[in-house]
Amino acid sequence: MEFAFTEEQQMIKNVIRDFAEGEVAPGADERDKTGEFPLEVFQKMAKLDLMGLPFPEEYGGGGADTISFAIVVEELSRVCASTGITYSAHVSLGGAPINMFGTHEQKQKYLTPLARGEYFGAFGLTEPNAGSDAGGTRTTAVKDGSEWVINGSKCYITNASYAKALALTAVTDKSKGTSGITAFIVPTDAQGFSIVADYEKMGLHASNTTQLFMEDVRIPEENILGKEGNGFKQFLATLDGGRIGIGAMAVGIAQGAYEKALAYANERTQFGQTLSKFQAIQFKLADMAMNIEVARTMVHKAAWLKDQGRKFSKEAAMAKLFASEMCMRVCDQAVQIHGGNGYMREYQVERFFRDAKLLEIGEGTSEVLRIVISREIGCK
Repeated sequence: MEFAFTEEQQMIKNVIRDFAEGEVAPGADERDKTGEFPLEVFQKMAKLDLMGLPFPEEYGGGGADTISFAIVVEELSRVCASTGITYSAHVSLGGAPINMFGTHEQKQKYLTPLARGEYFGAFGLTEPNAGSDAGGTRTTAVKDGSEWVINGSKCYITNASYAKALALTAVTDKSKGTSGITAFIVPTDAQGFSIVADYEKMGLHASNTTQLFMEDVRIPEENILGKEGNGFKQFLATLDGGRIGIGAMAVGIAQGAYEKALAYANERTQFGQTLSKFQAIQFKLADMAMNIEVARTMVHKAAWLKDQGRKFSKEAAMAKLFASEMCMRVCDQAVQIHGGNGYMREYQVERFFRDAKLLEIGEGTSEVLRIVISREIGCK
C-alpha cells in the first residue's frame, strides 16, 4: 500500500480543497441556520465532473478510485458536514447499488444522469420499525402481471427530495426471511409515491432528510435491481461502501474542528500567555491530531482494499466506528478549548459538534458495528 497520494488523487484534493474553501465554507453557517439545501454548490460540483467521480466513464462518471471519493467527502465535511453527507449519500448510497447490481440498461437510464449531477442519489432502506434490524423490513412488493405493486414507508432517507429515482428494499416473499427481500429502482414521480421532508434535526440542517410513502406504487418488472431475493445481501454490500464515506466524513468534521481549536489556542490569551502554551491544552491538541491521522489511515486502507477488489467489510466497519467516535471526542474537546465561546454559534465548533453525532448512528450504529466486527474476527 502506497501512503502517498497519486498525482491524480493529489490533484483532486487540491481542486476540492479550493472549492470547499471558496464555494462551500462561506455559506455554511447561514445554511445551518436556515436549512437551505446547497443546490447551487452541487450544480458547480457537477460542472467540475465530481458528482459521478468513482463511477465508470461509460456511464458519465469520472472513473476515479474510492480513495479519491473519500478525499472529496473529507474536504467537503471539513467546512460543511451537510454538504459532505449529501455528496457521500449521493455516491455511496444512491449511485453505488445501481453501479454494482444494475443492468446495462438500468445504468444508462439511472446512473448516467445521476453521475452527471442531473439528480441526486438516494437509497430507501430504513423504516420506522426496521432501523438497526434492517431485516425487519415491512414495505412489501407484490407481483401483478408484468408489474410490481409496492406499499409501505421509509424514514430518515437522505436526498430523496432531489432524486428522480431511487433504490429501495421491499419484502417479496415473507416466508423466506431476509432472503425474501428484493431491491427495486423506483421513480419518485410514480403515482402513489410521496416524499415528506419535515424533520427537525439536531444537526446537518442543510442536508435533505425525508420520509417516503408508497401506496400502490406500480413499477415495471425490469425495475428489479439485481435478482429477486438478493436485496438484503445487496444493501449489506452497499453499506460497506457507505461506511467508508461516513468514516471520511468523520475525519473531515474532526479535522475542521481541530483546526479551529488549534487556531483559537494560538490566539487566545489567558493568565498572560496563549492557551497553546499550557500543557493541558497541548496534550488535547496532540491527541486530536493523532486520532484524526489514525482514523484517516483506517479510512484510506478500507478504500484501498475496496479498490483492489479485496474483502473490506471488517476494515470499513472498523474505520467507520473508530472515526465516528473519534470525531465526537475531537469536537467535544474543540468546544472545551474554546471555553464559553465554544458554546456560541459564532465560533462554529458547536455546529461541528452537533453535526458529528449522526455519524455514530447512520450506516450502522456503534453498537451494530461492534457486532459486525466481532463476527468478522471469528466470534461465535
